[in-house]
Amino acid sequence: MGRLFGTDGVRGVANADLTAELALGLSVAAAHVLAEAGTFEGHRPTAVVGRDPRASGEFLEAAVVAGLASAGVDVLRVGVLPTPAVAYLTGALGADLGVMLSASHNAMPDNGVKFFARGGHKLADELEDRIETVYEQHRTGEPWARPTGAGVGRVTDYAEGFDRYVAHLIAVLPNRLDGLKVVLDEAHGAASRVSPEAFARAGAEVITIGADPDGLNINDGCGSTHLDLLKAAVVEHGADLGIAHDGDADRCLAVDATGAEVDGDQILAVLALAMREAGQLRKDTVVGTVMSNLGFKIAMEREGIQLVQTAVGDRYVLESMKAEGFALGGEQSGHVIVLDHATTGDGTLTGLMLAARVAATGRSLAELAGVMQRLPQLLINVPDVDKSRVGTSPELAAAVAEAERELGSTGRVLLRQSGTEPLVRVMVEAADIDQARAVAERLADVVKSALG
Repeated sequence: MGRLFGTDGVRGVANADLTAELALGLSVAAAHVLAEAGTFEGHRPTAVVGRDPRASGEFLEAAVVAGLASAGVDVLRVGVLPTPAVAYLTGALGADLGVMLSASHNAMPDNGVKFFARGGHKLADELEDRIETVYEQHRTGEPWARPTGAGVGRVTDYAEGFDRYVAHLIAVLPNRLDGLKVVLDEAHGAASRVSPEAFARAGAEVITIGADPDGLNINDGCGSTHLDLLKAAVVEHGADLGIAHDGDADRCLAVDATGAEVDGDQILAVLALAMREAGQLRKDTVVGTVMSNLGFKIAMEREGIQLVQTAVGDRYVLESMKAEGFALGGEQSGHVIVLDHATTGDGTLTGLMLAARVAATGRSLAELAGVMQRLPQLLINVPDVDKSRVGTSPELAAAVAEAERELGSTGRVLLRQSGTEPLVRVMVEAADIDQARAVAERLADVVKSALG
């Protein structure tokens, strides 16, 4: 059996790859593994279960709840809420684990199962591996202890989760948003009620688009992966800014009053300066990834803020933050983690904090985001090559060295193996897009000839 867990839980086409049987079995296995790991500490275990609005989430939620309850776990079913809300409630309610059913920014036919440990933290790789092992043992017929009578788990709808999460968001804001007009694109996803409510309670005038989920329209031409509707709405309504989430609202991208995109690097830059000013940016450090724009690094150096870069993936950003005690980190894609207030990327919190900075300073989002100049960045995927030799080919090394000499301090080259496909990603940044394109295409040709 190949590894079920990817970088963000177990994900696939619902009812084909991700079946009710798989969801139920994984939930039983998770209950057993976390109990064996000492998470339950001798008391009756509790789980928080939430989902995004996908139609398949309805039967998958039923399967997860059944699996947990059959393993003796009491379930608090919070309904449709963002992934970071489930993580927050898992910690705030003292639950032993949390389960979120979502495929994030993926198209509607997909879905996923993500587990959180006590405190609302993502599971370590070794716990995921153990869950897979136990699941496979159960699937192939190894019996497991089944509680009966009063030992089975009880299932309760916890409608209070919505207000408790919104109250948490409002409580951590440094200032109100009175006087701001904000357009919110909810991607017809999990934050369709939460985000507008939070912004309105914080004092903003709110206009929503993409906030009418029907189970089938999640991420369909809207949200953080499709910004054109938000850009048009911000300009049409004369709004101060726009905020876009993905299906499970763990990421946030923004649009300024002119309709220009503000990406995750720019959001991090704005929040880093705000948090340093407030004395909250521990060690004057922000964590990004190797894909962070060079313009972000240059801006942080100029402002006296250190940038620590990790492998691509918010889990690696979070690992670095927790290991070193950093307060802020994220990715260009809009996953932003404010560790003092969230255990994972929280798109609604990020959007609120960004809007709060606009309100507090009286400066436009375009002016605030102008702290960094985003250098042109070009990415070319080169398929059907031996990606394992990307770091050992002399021909490729010579070509990269030549490109780096040509770009100097105003550019950058990054070659990465795909984690799931036989391809190499060639990324080039340069002072202008024509130079970036020329260098990237030249390097892509060398990758084909050297590794093909």
